[in-house]
Amino acid sequence: MSAPPNGRRAVVEHASVPSALDALAAGCSFASLPRGFYAQVAPRPLRAPRLLHVGADAAARVGLDAAALDSPGFLALCSGSGRLAGIAPLATVYSGHQFGVWAGQLGDGRAHLLGDVQTPDGTLEIQLKGSGRTPYSRMGDGWAVLRSSVREYLASEAMASLGIPTTRALALVASDDPVVRETVETAAIVTRLAPSFVRFGHFEHWGHSHHEQKALLDYVVGRWYPECRVDGGDGMDAPATACRLLAEVTRRTARLIAQWQLVGFCHGVMNTDNMSILGLTLDYGPYGFMDAFEADHVCNHSDTAGRYAWNAQPAVARWNLYRLAGSLLVLGCEASALEACLAPFEAEFLAAYRAGLGRKLGLSEWRPDDAALEDDWWALLQTQRADFTLAFRRLSDADRDAGPWLSLFAAPGAARAWLDRYLARRAMQGGDEAARRAGMDRANPVYVLRNHLAQRAIEAAQQGDASEIDRLSNLLRDPYAERPGFEFYARPPAADAPAVAVSCSS
Repeated sequence: MSAPPNGRRAVVEHASVPSALDALAAGCSFASLPRGFYAQVAPRPLRAPRLLHVGADAAARVGLDAAALDSPGFLALCSGSGRLAGIAPLATVYSGHQFGVWAGQLGDGRAHLLGDVQTPDGTLEIQLKGSGRTPYSRMGDGWAVLRSSVREYLASEAMASLGIPTTRALALVASDDPVVRETVETAAIVTRLAPSFVRFGHFEHWGHSHHEQKALLDYVVGRWYPECRVDGGDGMDAPATACRLLAEVTRRTARLIAQWQLVGFCHGVMNTDNMSILGLTLDYGPYGFMDAFEADHVCNHSDTAGRYAWNAQPAVARWNLYRLAGSLLVLGCEASALEACLAPFEAEFLAAYRAGLGRKLGLSEWRPDDAALEDDWWALLQTQRADFTLAFRRLSDADRDAGPWLSLFAAPGAARAWLDRYLARRAMQGGDEAARRAGMDRANPVYVLRNHLAQRAIEAAQQGDASEIDRLSNLLRDPYAERPGFEFYARPPAADAPAVAVSCSS
């Protein structure tokens, strides 16, 4: 694979230009771990970089105003030639299971952790994705193409606006540097923010080393899970602390996957190295929001066995948690104790899922006999290939005018029969109908980042036009509010439109 030239001259020219983030720089907490956890390695800058777009909400979160975002130092930082003051960039090592198979050592093969920045909401790590080779790149070139970078940039901010835990995107930088994938494309870098980018795979990497695993546990618990720490006679009780951590990560992961299911989001590559220890949505590659409902929908064309289908995501998440648990045995944890920490996954998932589905359906409480109504809802969407997002959204007003909702179904008679049952169930709970409609509209988005919309933005960006990224960003910042004149963005792709294929190269 080809890669842009090293660009060391750009480092000399721009590394000393101060970034507005320097005032917020708070060291690099990950560098407090032993050196085996990471390699200090500088990004390889893009040549002639262009700041294509800035995430307004992420920028506000770190206190950057328009002048700061327009500064040479900000562009230098986000294109790989700048540095946070006094902090050496690094790449972290981890391992993992990919498509259910142990892949051994992995790591940040195209990402550089620039350090921590202090915000009113706490410390955030700032990371570049697509910033060149590291010791963990294996056979990769370390670059990200504009196509995949636009997808990651838009998706993370869209998910945040849906209220789903996620990493955030601060900036998207483009260049004309050539990168070879299936064809020759151009390079880009996404600047990402998160409290931490630690993954299940970090723990898996040290699953045979007590000393390092305990150091990682102490680091993660000390910074993000202090309530999980159990002190023993001579410091941290590692087995007890690990069990508490696993229980909390299990809870967060279960609730995260429930939220994915409720918006029709498919991650596409739920490898253990793509699972966040904080319960965040991490690494947007071949993801997809469903258009026509299909329970076993596979969004990743590289996933030929359908391992990461929509309906498989809860089970895969649980499987991944078992791999995390296995890595903690080295700390002296009892297998039965770890098993007990994993046991609540299903109950946690179902509680979050049913509460969320109740809000989407406008039901004030979930009753045992609602399970049949739910099963028939999914069966109706499946057999009719109805649009996931619009089927929920238009349901809020179907009691007053069923026409727009019924138009989503090829066989309106079957849909009408289900609707009559649903309306009878809803009438049983009483309450203010206007408030119920408003609540449903706050739970069911009008706009999601459908693949054909992302592709439209990519194609414009490839011509140097960021207007479609800007338009989508503005719509997706408040996905629940209908905007007159933007009906196109709420619709699924035309029936005769070619499918947008996304794969692991996306």
